[in-house]
Amino acid sequence: MKDKTFGTIGVVALALAAAGALAQSSGLTRKVVGRADVSVPGREAVVARVEVAPGAYAGRHTHPGDEISYVMEGEAQLLIDGQPPRTIKAGESFVVPAGIVHDAHNASGAPTKLLGVYVVEKGKPLASPAP
Repeated sequence: MKDKTFGTIGVVALALAAAGALAQSSGLTRKVVGRADVSVPGREAVVARVEVAPGAYAGRHTHPGDEISYVMEGEAQLLIDGQPPRTIKAGESFVVPAGIVHDAHNASGAPTKLLGVYVVEKGKPLASPAP
């Protein structure tokens, strides 16, 4: 039982480290404020406050599940592979399906603040860098 517990802790630590590495290598910060199981087996909802620094890119990445985000403050350009750039502003929301490469660029002089909800596979990193 101990081995399984330590294995689970290791997977969670690795997932958080990968998500943190993405945030630190870009202008994105993500603070998880909630996490709970959902009705789909093997998935969980993760709620996070997300901020893209002025002039910064979040960094091209994917999620192991759907991202549903609401822009609380500011604006940014949402860059989803295969789609034209889209400007998202305070009061608007967007959805990025699982595994889709995307990025955000905050060209303004103020932070862009979002509330992100991720319905993702348990035990996987919340975000993974994309080439």
